[in-house]
Amino acid sequence: MAPPGETPAQGPVVGRFAPSPTGRMHAGNVFAALVAWLVAKSQGGRVVLRIEDLDAERSKPQFIDAVQRDFEALGLTWDEGPYFQHDREEAYRAAFDSLAERGLVYPCFCTRADLHAVSAPHRGEKPVYPGTCRNLTDEERAFRALERSAAQRLAVPDEDVAFVDQVQGFYAQNLGTDCGDFLVRRSDGAFAYQLAVVVDDAAQGVSSVVRGVDLLCSTPQQIHLQSLLGLPQPEYAHIPLLVAERDRRLSKRDKDAALDELLARFKSPEAVIGRIAGITGLAPTDDPVTPEELLRTFDLAALPTTFPDLVQVQWDRPCSSDEGASDLDDRDGDNDDG
Repeated sequence: MAPPGETPAQGPVVGRFAPSPTGRMHAGNVFAALVAWLVAKSQGGRVVLRIEDLDAERSKPQFIDAVQRDFEALGLTWDEGPYFQHDREEAYRAAFDSLAERGLVYPCFCTRADLHAVSAPHRGEKPVYPGTCRNLTDEERAFRALERSAAQRLAVPDEDVAFVDQVQGFYAQNLGTDCGDFLVRRSDGAFAYQLAVVVDDAAQGVSSVVRGVDLLCSTPQQIHLQSLLGLPQPEYAHIPLLVAERDRRLSKRDKDAALDELLARFKSPEAVIGRIAGITGLAPTDDPVTPEELLRTFDLAALPTTFPDLVQVQWDRPCSSDEGASDLDDRDGDNDDG
C-alpha cells in the first residue's frame, strides 16, 4: 500500500455536504456543513451535495427534500448535485469485485451479538473485529452459509496508516490491532458505508472532507481502501461534536436541536448560523450572521486553534457574548458525515 501519510490529491478544492435523509438536520449537522462550506469556499473551491441514502429502510423522501430546503435557507449553497447513493450501486459493485478478485475479502457470519461478545474495545467508538471468520475452511463456510447470509469483510494487514488532520493534527492507526477487518458489504447485500463513501468521493472529485471527530477512527480504513483501489486521498478535517452534555451527542432520532425548532426559537437562519458560530469559536459573538459574512474572516490555517474544545462543544454553553446558557432542551445522538 502507499506509505502512511501519502500526500493528498492536488487540484481544485471540492468539498461536500453528505447528509443522511433519516430526519431533519440538527445543529451538529449544520455545524459540519458550515465548516465544510467555509473550508472549500475560502480556497476558491466548490461544494458537492451528496444524499447518503444507503440505508433504504431509514431514508425518507420527505427528508431528502427538507435537507435541500434547509441548506438553501441557511445560505449553504452547493455547486454540484444532488447525487444519490441509491444510484451508485454499479460503481460500488465494481470496487467490491476488484477487491474480491484479489482475494482481499472473505465471508463473515458473525451476528451483532457475536461481535459484542468477543470484540475488543476500539480507540474510537467501534469495536475491533477479532478475525473470527477470517480463516474458516471452505467446509465451515458452506455449513455456516446454510444458517445465515454472510457479510463480506476486507482482510487488513498489520500496518500503520497515518495522516495529518487539518484540525486534530497527526493521527495514526494500526489496521490490524486498532481497526480489524471491516465490512465492505452487509449480510443483506447492501454495500457498506466505508466502501461507498470512498468510491463516491473519488467519482465526485471530493478533495476536502469535513466531518465530526467521531469519524476520525474511520479515516485510516478509508485511506487504506483508497490505496487498494488506486483512488486519491482527500484532505480531512475532523471537527468537534456539538453535544447536549458531556458524551451525549445531538440526535435526529430524538429531534435534538432540530433545525425547524432552531428557526422557531432564533427567528431567522442568520441567527441560527450566528449561534453555532459563536459557541464554536467561528465568530467572536453569537450575533446573526450569514455564511458569506463568516467567510470574510475565516482562516483555514487557524482551524486547529479556532475551536475552544477539540472533542466536544456543548450546545447550550454560553458563548463569549452571553451571560447565561440557552434554555434549549438537548439530548444525545448522531452527526452526519460532512
